[in-house]
Amino acid sequence: MIKAIYFDLFFTLIVPVYVEANNEFEILDLSVNEWENFAESDALYQERALGLVKSEMEIINKIVSTIPFDISDIQKEKILLARENRMKAALQNVSFDIIDVLKKLKNYNIKLGLISNADIIDCKFWKQSQLSTLFDDAIFSCDVGILKPDRRIYELAMNRFNVVPSECMFVGDGGSNELYGAKSVGMKTVFTEALEVKTDEKRIRIMEYTDYHVKYFREILNCI
Repeated sequence: MIKAIYFDLFFTLIVPVYVEANNEFEILDLSVNEWENFAESDALYQERALGLVKSEMEIINKIVSTIPFDISDIQKEKILLARENRMKAALQNVSFDIIDVLKKLKNYNIKLGLISNADIIDCKFWKQSQLSTLFDDAIFSCDVGILKPDRRIYELAMNRFNVVPSECMFVGDGGSNELYGAKSVGMKTVFTEALEVKTDEKRIRIMEYTDYHVKYFREILNCI
């Protein structure tokens, strides 16, 4: 019997999409790909997602320090604001289908937990999101100093709910090898492509650690 379901956040429940103008990359006259090569590099992301970067502006400073041209303080402020607004908008504009499914799961007396690799900007506006009212607990990597797929973050989540792996399910898009991590501690796993369809190569790799594969978020109800 499933007593607890844990969800990933990004590309599982929300997508922090770029807006029509004044995005981080546009402020620097870069392409999206050029910006993300700097902003989302593995080394920088791991550092801030582990909570080693303690302020929002420090995150921006570390990103722009890798860009090979001078960036003014005014541009840095604009980049920070754009990034914060993008994350805030994603958390405040959750799809109706996702909210409806989460409410139904709550009606089944299933505890809902969040396990997310995130930095302090990523989760800054969590409590302003309707999602936060539906979850019984939320673990952000920057708060606990542990990243998925490290088994300790899943064990921490289960300890907080006082449940065992056989009573748990993890739902995610498969990023950060999260389904492997969940499977390694004994949870059932659900791979969702509701918000992002993977390439065939990525899908094949993720499916190795998948018990259920859903293309529409509502199909999660059929997995419990």
